[in-house]
Amino acid sequence: MPNSIKHLTFIVMLMIGLASFSQAAEKVEKKEALAKHVILVGSDGFGAYAFEKAKVPHLRKMMEEGAYSLKARSVLPSSSAVNWASMLMGSDPVLHGYTEWGSETPEIPSRVVGETGIFPTIFSLLEKQRPDAKKGVSYTWEGIGHLFEKPWVDLDYNGYSEENTLEKALEFITQEKPALTSIHFNEPDSIGHEIGHDTPQYYEKVEMIDGLVGKVIEALEESNMMKDSVIIFTADHGGIGKGHGGQTLVEMEIPWIIYGKNIPAQGELEFPIITYDTAATIAYVLGLETPDVWRGKPVIDAFEKESD
Repeated sequence: MPNSIKHLTFIVMLMIGLASFSQAAEKVEKKEALAKHVILVGSDGFGAYAFEKAKVPHLRKMMEEGAYSLKARSVLPSSSAVNWASMLMGSDPVLHGYTEWGSETPEIPSRVVGETGIFPTIFSLLEKQRPDAKKGVSYTWEGIGHLFEKPWVDLDYNGYSEENTLEKALEFITQEKPALTSIHFNEPDSIGHEIGHDTPQYYEKVEMIDGLVGKVIEALEESNMMKDSVIIFTADHGGIGKGHGGQTLVEMEIPWIIYGKNIPAQGELEFPIITYDTAATIAYVLGLETPDVWRGKPVIDAFEKESD
């Protein structure tokens, strides 16, 4: 091939490469935040099937005035720590390495680790990109304490009851006006293991959780924060009999509800949601860039009206 043709070919390839790089850069360009505050409320063992029988008026209000899916899925196994890790870490266990119900450290070496020694969570993204933003975690199950960067949160509270966990979270939210707060409830998982899922006692706990969600909305409205807030309600897994961890839909299908600022009343979403999409969606709301090692995608359909 003549040198002149080789030279021309090189220039063309270079231009194509630069164009591709430019397009990639546009995809990860930092966006403006869609809300000032995000509150992630997670309920352990709250299967999507619970909506068929339980009276959950506050969650239904969020569903009607926001967007939701009752076909969101956990990762496998459908157990606690692996799914809470995936929810906060925006990726699956193959990459973050937490694979068991009670994982405290990764059973598989994490593909990458941050400065605090664990796979990057939504909290580390916020710390790196908006270091002045307040962030906190209030949780009833102590296992949550192994799944986020403790040095980088302003609240790290392990409550002794669901009510105490919520009380501390709401105190932090209304006083500190944080960008991100994660609230973890241990019910109805506990009663599911003790008495059984899909039992009257199970639904009593589900309805109790709904009442606590109502208190979150009430506190945000009373503090004039709801107009600048987004609430996401979800779960780590469902359950069957007195257990979970398997591959049935009653174990794997979880509710995923988003409500608040810039969320039109869209109702049910068709977008196929996996629990690691939660972290990516929070990043989207807060205008954060996500790392390449994350596999989650923001549920952008929740932010778009049907007429758009």
